[in-house]
Amino acid sequence: MNLSSLNFFRNLRAEKQQFAVIGLGRFGQAVCSTLNASGYEVLAVDNDEKRVNAALTDRIATHALLLDSTEMSALREAGIFELDTVIVAVGSFLAESITTTLNLKEAGVANVVAKASSETHVKLLKKVGADLVVFPERQMGQELARLLTKPRLVDQFELDPDHSIVEMVVPDDFDGKTIAQLELRSKYGLNLLAIRSENQTLEINPLPNKRLKKGTIMVVLGSNQDINRLPV
Repeated sequence: MNLSSLNFFRNLRAEKQQFAVIGLGRFGQAVCSTLNASGYEVLAVDNDEKRVNAALTDRIATHALLLDSTEMSALREAGIFELDTVIVAVGSFLAESITTTLNLKEAGVANVVAKASSETHVKLLKKVGADLVVFPERQMGQELARLLTKPRLVDQFELDPDHSIVEMVVPDDFDGKTIAQLELRSKYGLNLLAIRSENQTLEINPLPNKRLKKGTIMVVLGSNQDINRLPV
């Protein structure tokens, strides 16, 4: 997650949200079923009758409609323009994805999330006004690479392309040492923001005499280059 994504999620209303998911491929089905299981009202939309029927049979949405999302009138008649958030999950069909996103934003839909299938697709979706663009294949690839090369890294929040806040398992080399002894700022250029103990208690701004234990979690802020210098 990065700052632009965080700003998007801050603008979402927490209560009584209603969603529409346009495109019922594997990604769209997963979004529908998860939202529906969480108790939200979900309208599932596709131009394939079999997928619409499957959504109803599998009960992954509150309602399901067969329509062409590139037609402004069809979206209007279905009441989709009145919903809080619409997810455009037709990432494999470039023209349909872009036209649908454009229709939604021109009609005044507050929150439009669009799935992209390439870097060019990402740029085009942003150009037509998508509030949040997700690229699942790239994100999954990045996550896999991170797990393989940095198994201690639990989570990463990107402040910009060069700086992050990361949640990571305390390295074995840090076990039993105090924060003062580690000299994270002078040796690594990093700031230790918090420590999460084994019982999941979060300690913000821990004192310099706090000893770290391997297997627990620490939260640090700094440049990606400096974070990568930490022992594995």
